[in-house]
Amino acid sequence: MKKIVMFVAISLWAQTCTADVMRVAVTTSFENSGLSDVLLPAIKEDIDLDVQLLVVGTGQALRLGEAGDVDAVLVHSKSAEDAFVAAGHGTHRREIMYNDFVVVGPNGDPSGIASADTAADAFAMIAAAKAPFVSRGDDSGTHKVELQIWASAGLVPDDFGSWYRSVGAGMGAALNTASGMGAYVVSDRASWLNFGNKDDLALLFSGDLALFNQYSLLPVTPAKNDRIRNDLAIELEAWLTSPRAADLINNYTINGEKLFVFNAVTD
Repeated sequence: MKKIVMFVAISLWAQTCTADVMRVAVTTSFENSGLSDVLLPAIKEDIDLDVQLLVVGTGQALRLGEAGDVDAVLVHSKSAEDAFVAAGHGTHRREIMYNDFVVVGPNGDPSGIASADTAADAFAMIAAAKAPFVSRGDDSGTHKVELQIWASAGLVPDDFGSWYRSVGAGMGAALNTASGMGAYVVSDRASWLNFGNKDDLALLFSGDLALFNQYSLLPVTPAKNDRIRNDLAIELEAWLTSPRAADLINNYTINGEKLFVFNAVTD
């Protein structure tokens, strides 16, 4: 019987899934990057797994795993992932690939962040100028990184005025909002490169280690319920850490620019 792997956003799987369906919650930036369009057909070809995608932010993906509603999660927030495994919700954390976050803003760069030395300095310059800033505000990995940078700059978004807009939405929606407002926003590099509505926006700051963006797969602990398909999670992990996956990930580009670097440690 053909096996199916499903990347799930909001799961009502008890009503819709069969024993042959694997449920994986995946972060929105993975979908926005376009990489899934390359990997999913290859998974089907190589190991006969049909992959269907629905997506959420990292926080929601981990909550789905904690509830036992998915078989694995593919996300990008190391501290949250470590806590997930330490609490017994995941069997382990397997690093797959990385890229970086970037700070995008209006071409005119009214805060002058292109000259900043660090991400914290760039954020402090935006706050000092009270320049429009769009936050995802959705407990995603991108949102968590943004909050960490504000904290490293000694600033608290709760204290900001109307120039700081939290949209509670995914990366595409946040970029669209920033484009419409002429605002600064933090994006993963892949989503930015694949974003088609750049308008007056430009990549203004990158390169700080604080903007490193690691993606990892976490199989959910099978003891949560008897419907969790840990066997399929391990099968998927083996493919995602294979030379075939490494080649596809490392050679995925948009307009000649590389989006991800494979860094899984092979067995």
